[in-house]
Amino acid sequence: MSLFVPKFDETVLVRGAEAEAVGGDPVAVRLLADSSACGGALSTVRVTLAEGADGARPHVHHNSAEMFYLLDGAAEVLSGDDVVTAERGDLIIVPPDRPHAFAAAPGATADLLIVITPGVERFEYFRHLQRIRLGEATVESLLEVQERYDNHFLESDAWDGRHR
Repeated sequence: MSLFVPKFDETVLVRGAEAEAVGGDPVAVRLLADSSACGGALSTVRVTLAEGADGARPHVHHNSAEMFYLLDGAAEVLSGDDVVTAERGDLIIVPPDRPHAFAAAPGATADLLIVITPGVERFEYFRHLQRIRLGEATVESLLEVQERYDNHFLESDAWDGRHR
């Protein structure tokens, strides 16, 4: 097992009111701290999902674990072939190379703090998603940046069949 020691010298303070916001209803993302701000230690965002909204389709990260902490509401989270419902105060950590996805649970909203560690520069990924929402880029353009953001999409019968 190797130990990753991040290298940065100053405390990172992100004021909620000053965090960049991308998206809106039904999916709002607040960009909190990117990898470059903390020597590669982590990347963190806050995602707010309207009732029943999808947050992310099934994907894997080869080089990072992803943590989901439910600040409020309820979310469905895919981890491998399991779909679990997390509620306020619940924590889920998905290891590298494990398929995962998340969405607001049916009939609920969700407010999640999401942390990827070690960090990957991800803010531009969320800006890219916003360009897709605005029609300025295509969904297919995500395939071109999978390696850059360590975000590799895949199919999941467990996720697709969760409401049948």
